[in-house]
Amino acid sequence: MSTYPILRLKKGKEISLSRRHHWIFSGAILSDVEQLHSGSLVTVADASGKALATGHFQFGSIMVRLLSFSPREINQDFWVEKLSEAWQLRRELGLVGGTATNLFRWVHGEGDGLPGLIIDVFDQVAVIQTHHVGMHAHVAEIAEAIRQVAGDSIQAVYDKSKETLPSDYACTNGWLWGAKQHFTALEHGIRYAIDVEKGQKTGFFIDQRENRALLGSLAAGKRVLNTFSYSGGFSLAALKGGATKVCSVDISAQAIQLVNENIALNPELQGAHEAITADVIPYLKEIQAEDFDIIVLDPPAFAKNIKARHRAVQAYKRLNATALRKIKPGGCCLPLAARRSWTRPSLPIPSPRQP
Repeated sequence: MSTYPILRLKKGKEISLSRRHHWIFSGAILSDVEQLHSGSLVTVADASGKALATGHFQFGSIMVRLLSFSPREINQDFWVEKLSEAWQLRRELGLVGGTATNLFRWVHGEGDGLPGLIIDVFDQVAVIQTHHVGMHAHVAEIAEAIRQVAGDSIQAVYDKSKETLPSDYACTNGWLWGAKQHFTALEHGIRYAIDVEKGQKTGFFIDQRENRALLGSLAAGKRVLNTFSYSGGFSLAALKGGATKVCSVDISAQAIQLVNENIALNPELQGAHEAITADVIPYLKEIQAEDFDIIVLDPPAFAKNIKARHRAVQAYKRLNATALRKIKPGGCCLPLAARRSWTRPSLPIPSPRQP
Protein backbone atom coordinates (compact mmCIF):
# COMPACT_ATOMS: atom_id res chain seq x y z
CA MET A 1 0.00 0.00 0.00
CA SER A 2 1.32 3.45 -0.92
CA THR A 3 1.91 6.17 1.66
CA TYR A 4 0.57 8.98 -0.53
CA PRO A 5 -1.96 11.45 0.93
CA ILE A 6 -5.53 10.17 0.62
CA LEU A 7 -7.97 12.26 -1.38
CA ARG A 8 -11.58 11.25 -0.80
CA LEU A 9 -14.32 11.69 -3.39
CA LYS A 10 -17.89 12.75 -2.81
CA LYS A 11 -20.39 9.93 -2.69
CA GLY A 12 -21.12 8.57 -6.17
CA LYS A 13 -18.25 10.43 -7.86
CA GLU A 14 -16.15 7.27 -8.06
CA ILE A 15 -18.26 6.17 -11.04
CA SER A 16 -15.90 7.99 -13.41
CA LEU A 17 -13.10 5.66 -12.29
CA SER A 18 -15.16 2.61 -13.21
CA ARG A 19 -15.41 4.15 -16.69
CA ARG A 20 -11.60 4.47 -16.80
CA HIS A 21 -11.69 8.27 -17.01
CA HIS A 22 -8.24 9.69 -16.17
CA TRP A 23 -9.46 13.07 -14.88
CA ILE A 24 -11.06 13.93 -11.56
CA PHE A 25 -12.56 17.41 -11.44
CA SER A 26 -12.47 19.70 -8.43
CA GLY A 27 -16.22 19.41 -7.87
CA ALA A 28 -15.84 15.68 -7.14
CA ILE A 29 -13.40 16.18 -4.25
CA LEU A 30 -14.59 15.78 -0.66
CA SER A 31 -11.24 16.17 1.16
CA ASP A 32 -9.60 19.41 2.20
CA VAL A 33 -6.78 20.00 -0.31
CA GLU A 34 -5.18 23.10 1.19
CA GLN A 35 -2.17 21.16 2.52
CA LEU A 36 -1.40 19.52 -0.83
CA HIS A 37 0.99 20.80 -3.47
CA SER A 38 0.56 20.78 -7.23
CA GLY A 39 2.41 17.77 -8.60
CA SER A 40 1.96 15.61 -5.49
CA LEU A 41 1.08 11.96 -5.86
CA VAL A 42 -2.17 11.06 -4.09
CA THR A 43 -4.25 7.98 -3.40
CA VAL A 44 -7.84 8.53 -4.50
CA ALA A 45 -10.51 6.94 -2.27
CA ASP A 46 -14.29 6.81 -2.29
CA ALA A 47 -16.40 8.62 0.33
CA SER A 48 -16.01 5.74 2.78
CA GLY A 49 -12.21 5.84 2.51
CA LYS A 50 -11.69 2.76 0.30
CA ALA A 51 -8.55 3.29 -1.81
CA LEU A 52 -9.30 3.17 -5.53
CA ALA A 53 -6.59 4.76 -7.62
CA THR A 54 -3.33 6.75 -7.78
CA GLY A 55 -2.64 9.99 -9.57
CA HIS A 56 -1.10 13.46 -9.66
CA PHE A 57 -2.79 16.28 -7.77
CA GLN A 58 -2.88 19.80 -9.18
CA PHE A 59 -4.86 22.89 -8.19
CA GLY A 60 -7.34 23.76 -10.91
CA SER A 61 -10.53 22.48 -12.49
CA ILE A 62 -8.84 19.16 -13.29
CA MET A 63 -7.63 18.31 -9.81
CA VAL A 64 -6.29 14.76 -10.27
CA ARG A 65 -4.87 13.02 -13.33
CA LEU A 66 -4.88 9.29 -12.73
CA LEU A 67 -1.88 7.08 -13.47
CA SER A 68 -3.35 3.87 -12.09
CA PHE A 69 -6.89 2.65 -11.50
CA SER A 70 -5.69 0.84 -8.40
CA PRO A 71 -3.63 2.06 -5.42
CA ARG A 72 0.06 1.44 -6.21
CA GLU A 73 3.54 2.89 -5.91
CA ILE A 74 4.66 5.03 -8.83
CA ASN A 75 8.26 3.87 -9.09
CA GLN A 76 10.75 2.80 -11.74
CA ASP A 77 8.95 -0.50 -12.29
CA PHE A 78 5.75 1.41 -13.04
CA TRP A 79 7.38 3.52 -15.78
CA VAL A 80 9.06 0.51 -17.38
CA GLU A 81 5.73 -1.36 -17.38
CA LYS A 82 3.76 1.49 -18.98
CA LEU A 83 6.39 2.35 -21.58
CA SER A 84 6.76 -1.34 -22.45
CA GLU A 85 3.01 -1.62 -23.12
CA ALA A 86 3.09 1.44 -25.37
CA TRP A 87 6.24 0.24 -27.17
CA GLN A 88 4.72 -3.16 -27.88
CA LEU A 89 1.59 -1.58 -29.34
CA ARG A 90 3.70 0.54 -31.71
CA ARG A 91 5.67 -2.56 -32.67
CA GLU A 92 2.44 -4.38 -33.54
CA LEU A 93 1.39 -1.38 -35.65
CA GLY A 94 4.65 -1.62 -37.60
CA LEU A 95 6.07 1.67 -36.33
CA VAL A 96 8.98 0.31 -34.29
CA GLY A 97 11.75 -0.73 -36.66
CA GLY A 98 9.91 0.51 -39.75
CA THR A 99 11.96 1.05 -42.91
CA ALA A 100 9.74 3.68 -44.56
CA THR A 101 8.80 5.56 -41.37
CA ASN A 102 11.03 5.90 -38.30
CA LEU A 103 9.26 8.77 -36.54
CA PHE A 104 6.25 8.06 -34.37
CA ARG A 105 4.52 8.94 -31.09
CA TRP A 106 5.56 6.40 -28.47
CA VAL A 107 3.39 7.77 -25.65
CA HIS A 108 0.25 9.81 -26.26
CA GLY A 109 -1.00 10.98 -22.87
CA GLU A 110 -4.30 9.50 -21.73
CA GLY A 111 -4.35 7.18 -24.74
CA ASP A 112 -1.50 5.26 -23.15
CA GLY A 113 -2.68 5.72 -19.58
CA LEU A 114 -0.16 8.49 -18.84
CA PRO A 115 -1.98 11.85 -18.81
CA GLY A 116 0.34 14.77 -19.36
CA LEU A 117 3.13 12.78 -21.04
CA ILE A 118 4.18 12.83 -24.68
CA ILE A 119 7.15 10.86 -26.02
CA ASP A 120 7.98 11.25 -29.71
CA VAL A 121 10.63 9.17 -31.48
CA PHE A 122 12.68 10.56 -34.34
CA ASP A 123 14.96 7.81 -35.64
CA GLN A 124 17.26 7.17 -32.64
CA VAL A 125 16.17 10.18 -30.57
CA ALA A 126 13.29 10.28 -28.09
CA VAL A 127 11.78 13.62 -27.09
CA ILE A 128 9.87 13.88 -23.80
CA GLN A 129 7.30 16.62 -23.32
CA THR A 130 5.34 16.87 -20.07
CA HIS A 131 2.19 18.96 -19.65
CA HIS A 132 1.92 19.29 -15.88
CA VAL A 133 4.42 19.59 -13.06
CA GLY A 134 3.54 16.24 -11.48
CA MET A 135 4.59 14.37 -14.59
CA HIS A 136 7.74 16.42 -15.00
CA ALA A 137 8.89 15.39 -11.53
CA HIS A 138 9.38 11.89 -12.96
CA VAL A 139 11.32 12.89 -16.06
CA ALA A 140 14.58 11.21 -14.96
CA GLU A 141 12.72 7.95 -14.22
CA ILE A 142 10.96 8.17 -17.59
CA ALA A 143 14.27 8.68 -19.39
CA GLU A 144 15.73 5.63 -17.65
CA ALA A 145 12.65 3.60 -18.59
CA ILE A 146 13.19 4.63 -22.23
CA ARG A 147 16.72 3.24 -22.01
CA GLN A 148 15.51 -0.03 -20.49
CA VAL A 149 12.62 -0.59 -22.89
CA ALA A 150 14.07 0.60 -26.21
CA GLY A 151 17.64 -0.58 -25.72
CA ASP A 152 20.11 0.44 -28.41
CA SER A 153 17.38 1.65 -30.76
CA ILE A 154 17.30 4.94 -28.80
CA GLN A 155 20.65 6.72 -28.47
CA ALA A 156 19.58 10.00 -26.86
CA VAL A 157 16.69 11.52 -24.90
CA TYR A 158 15.74 15.20 -24.91
CA ASP A 159 13.40 16.89 -22.43
CA LYS A 160 11.36 19.64 -24.11
CA SER A 161 8.88 20.56 -21.39
CA LYS A 162 9.64 24.21 -20.63
CA GLU A 163 7.09 25.57 -23.10
CA THR A 164 4.26 23.36 -21.81
CA LEU A 165 4.68 23.96 -18.08
CA PRO A 166 3.73 27.03 -15.95
CA SER A 167 6.10 29.96 -16.37
CA ASP A 168 6.84 30.03 -12.63
CA TYR A 169 7.98 26.40 -12.62
CA ALA A 170 11.77 26.03 -12.74
CA CYS A 171 12.47 23.99 -15.83
CA THR A 172 14.97 24.05 -18.68
CA ASN A 173 15.02 22.00 -21.85
CA GLY A 174 18.00 19.74 -22.33
CA TRP A 175 19.51 16.35 -23.16
CA LEU A 176 18.84 13.86 -20.37
CA TRP A 177 21.26 11.29 -21.72
CA GLY A 178 23.11 10.72 -24.94
CA ALA A 179 24.87 13.35 -27.02
CA LYS A 180 23.17 15.94 -29.19
CA GLN A 181 22.09 14.15 -32.34
CA HIS A 182 22.19 15.25 -35.98
CA PHE A 183 19.86 12.92 -37.80
CA THR A 184 17.46 12.47 -40.66
CA ALA A 185 14.03 11.01 -39.96
CA LEU A 186 11.78 9.18 -42.42
CA GLU A 187 8.03 9.39 -43.02
CA HIS A 188 6.53 7.35 -45.86
CA GLY A 189 9.97 7.32 -47.47
CA ILE A 190 10.43 11.11 -47.28
CA ARG A 191 13.53 12.38 -45.46
CA TYR A 192 13.28 15.21 -42.95
CA ALA A 193 15.87 17.17 -41.00
CA ILE A 194 14.27 17.68 -37.58
CA ASP A 195 15.47 20.21 -35.01
CA VAL A 196 14.20 18.89 -31.67
CA GLU A 197 15.81 21.76 -29.75
CA LYS A 198 14.46 24.75 -31.70
CA GLY A 199 11.58 23.23 -33.64
CA GLN A 200 7.92 23.63 -32.79
CA LYS A 201 6.25 21.17 -30.39
CA THR A 202 8.63 18.20 -30.10
CA GLY A 203 10.27 19.09 -33.42
CA PHE A 204 7.75 17.83 -35.97
CA PHE A 205 3.96 17.53 -36.24
CA ILE A 206 3.70 13.75 -36.14
CA ASP A 207 -0.09 13.87 -35.72
CA GLN A 208 -0.49 15.02 -39.34
CA ARG A 209 1.15 11.90 -40.84
CA GLU A 210 -2.03 10.45 -42.36
CA ASN A 211 -3.22 13.86 -43.58
CA ARG A 212 0.10 14.30 -45.37
CA ALA A 213 -0.34 10.88 -46.98
CA LEU A 214 -3.90 11.81 -47.99
CA LEU A 215 -2.69 15.01 -49.63
CA GLY A 216 -0.06 12.99 -51.51
CA SER A 217 -2.75 10.67 -52.85
CA LEU A 218 -4.63 13.66 -54.35
CA ALA A 219 -1.67 15.70 -55.59
CA ALA A 220 -0.76 14.03 -58.89
CA GLY A 221 -0.66 16.63 -61.65
CA LYS A 222 -1.82 19.39 -59.29
CA ARG A 223 -0.45 22.78 -58.24
CA VAL A 224 -0.37 22.97 -54.46
CA LEU A 225 -0.05 25.91 -52.07
CA ASN A 226 1.09 24.96 -48.56
CA THR A 227 0.46 27.88 -46.22
CA PHE A 228 1.91 28.14 -42.70
CA SER A 229 4.29 25.53 -44.11
CA TYR A 230 6.74 25.28 -41.18
CA SER A 231 9.26 22.58 -42.19
CA GLY A 232 7.38 21.61 -45.35
CA GLY A 233 5.78 18.29 -44.42
CA PHE A 234 2.76 18.81 -46.66
CA SER A 235 4.93 20.27 -49.41
CA LEU A 236 7.11 17.17 -49.62
CA ALA A 237 4.12 14.84 -49.42
CA ALA A 238 2.54 16.68 -52.38
CA LEU A 239 5.75 16.47 -54.41
CA LYS A 240 6.10 12.76 -53.67
CA GLY A 241 2.49 12.32 -54.79
CA GLY A 242 3.29 13.84 -58.18
CA ALA A 243 2.38 17.53 -57.84
CA THR A 244 3.70 19.57 -60.74
CA LYS A 245 4.30 22.63 -58.58
CA VAL A 246 4.33 23.29 -54.82
CA CYS A 247 4.63 26.67 -53.15
CA SER A 248 5.52 26.79 -49.42
CA VAL A 249 4.66 30.01 -47.56
CA ASP A 250 5.54 30.89 -43.96
CA ILE A 251 6.20 34.16 -42.16
CA SER A 252 9.23 32.63 -40.43
CA ALA A 253 12.50 32.80 -42.36
CA GLN A 254 13.84 30.02 -40.15
CA ALA A 255 10.92 27.79 -41.16
CA ILE A 256 11.49 28.52 -44.84
CA GLN A 257 15.16 27.65 -44.43
CA LEU A 258 14.11 24.31 -42.95
CA VAL A 259 11.73 23.72 -45.88
CA ASN A 260 14.59 24.24 -48.31
CA GLU A 261 16.83 21.87 -46.33
CA ASN A 262 14.17 19.18 -46.47
CA ILE A 263 13.65 19.69 -50.21
CA ALA A 264 17.40 19.26 -50.70
CA LEU A 265 17.31 16.00 -48.72
CA ASN A 266 14.91 14.53 -51.29
CA PRO A 267 16.47 15.21 -54.73
CA GLU A 268 14.43 12.46 -56.36
CA LEU A 269 11.23 14.53 -56.08
CA GLN A 270 10.47 15.92 -59.53
CA GLY A 271 7.95 18.74 -59.19
CA ALA A 272 8.90 22.41 -59.03
CA HIS A 273 9.10 23.96 -55.59
CA GLU A 274 9.14 27.57 -54.44
CA ALA A 275 9.64 28.69 -50.83
CA ILE A 276 8.38 32.16 -49.87
CA THR A 277 8.79 34.08 -46.62
CA ALA A 278 5.56 36.03 -46.31
CA ASP A 279 2.53 36.74 -44.13
CA VAL A 280 0.01 34.15 -45.33
CA ILE A 281 -3.22 36.19 -45.28
CA PRO A 282 -1.94 39.11 -47.43
CA TYR A 283 -0.29 36.54 -49.71
CA LEU A 284 -3.60 34.68 -50.18
CA LYS A 285 -5.34 37.91 -51.13
CA GLU A 286 -2.79 38.58 -53.88
CA ILE A 287 -2.83 35.24 -55.68
CA GLN A 288 -5.17 34.54 -58.59
CA ALA A 289 -8.06 32.08 -58.48
CA GLU A 290 -6.44 29.92 -61.18
CA ASP A 291 -3.01 29.65 -59.53
CA PHE A 292 -3.57 26.55 -57.37
CA ASP A 293 -5.63 23.36 -57.42
CA ILE A 294 -5.09 22.58 -53.72
CA ILE A 295 -4.50 24.93 -50.79
CA VAL A 296 -3.34 23.59 -47.42
CA LEU A 297 -4.24 25.68 -44.35
CA ASP A 298 -2.48 24.64 -41.15
CA PRO A 299 -2.19 27.84 -39.08
CA PRO A 300 -0.87 28.16 -35.53
CA ALA A 301 -3.39 28.31 -32.70
CA PHE A 302 -5.32 31.57 -32.86
CA ALA A 303 -6.76 31.03 -29.36
CA LYS A 304 -4.47 30.50 -26.37
CA ASN A 305 -7.37 30.39 -23.92
CA ILE A 306 -11.16 30.12 -23.81
CA LYS A 307 -11.59 33.92 -23.71
CA ALA A 308 -10.05 34.19 -27.17
CA ARG A 309 -12.27 31.49 -28.65
CA HIS A 310 -14.75 33.74 -30.46
CA ARG A 311 -12.08 35.85 -32.15
CA ALA A 312 -10.20 32.69 -33.12
CA VAL A 313 -13.28 31.11 -34.71
CA GLN A 314 -13.90 34.28 -36.70
CA ALA A 315 -10.25 34.39 -37.80
CA TYR A 316 -10.38 30.77 -38.98
CA LYS A 317 -13.61 31.53 -40.82
CA ARG A 318 -12.06 34.49 -42.65
CA LEU A 319 -8.92 32.50 -43.47
CA ASN A 320 -10.86 29.55 -44.90
CA ALA A 321 -13.23 31.80 -46.83
CA THR A 322 -10.31 33.68 -48.40
CA ALA A 323 -8.63 30.41 -49.43
CA LEU A 324 -11.82 28.96 -50.90
CA ARG A 325 -12.24 32.05 -53.08
CA LYS A 326 -8.70 31.55 -54.39
CA ILE A 327 -9.00 27.95 -55.59
CA LYS A 328 -9.83 27.11 -59.17
CA PRO A 329 -13.29 25.52 -59.69
CA GLY A 330 -13.22 21.90 -58.56
CA GLY A 331 -10.12 22.45 -56.46
CA CYS A 332 -9.61 21.35 -52.84
CA CYS A 333 -8.91 23.15 -49.59
CA LEU A 334 -7.43 21.31 -46.61
CA PRO A 335 -8.39 23.45 -43.57
CA LEU A 336 -6.40 21.96 -40.73
CA ALA A 337 -7.26 24.72 -38.27
CA ALA A 338 -10.14 22.51 -37.20
CA ARG A 339 -8.10 19.30 -37.83
CA ARG A 340 -11.27 17.67 -39.08
CA SER A 341 -12.37 18.30 -42.60
CA TRP A 342 -11.52 18.56 -46.23
CA THR A 343 -13.75 20.97 -48.11
CA ARG A 344 -14.20 21.46 -51.81
CA PRO A 345 -16.18 24.35 -53.33
CA SER A 346 -18.13 22.13 -55.71
CA LEU A 347 -18.05 18.71 -53.98
CA PRO A 348 -17.71 18.08 -50.20
CA ILE A 349 -15.25 15.34 -49.26
CA PRO A 350 -15.84 13.32 -46.04
CA SER A 351 -13.45 13.96 -43.16
CA PRO A 352 -10.57 11.47 -42.83
CA ARG A 353 -10.26 9.48 -39.62
CA GLN A 354 -7.74 11.20 -37.41
CA PRO A 355 -4.69 9.35 -36.01
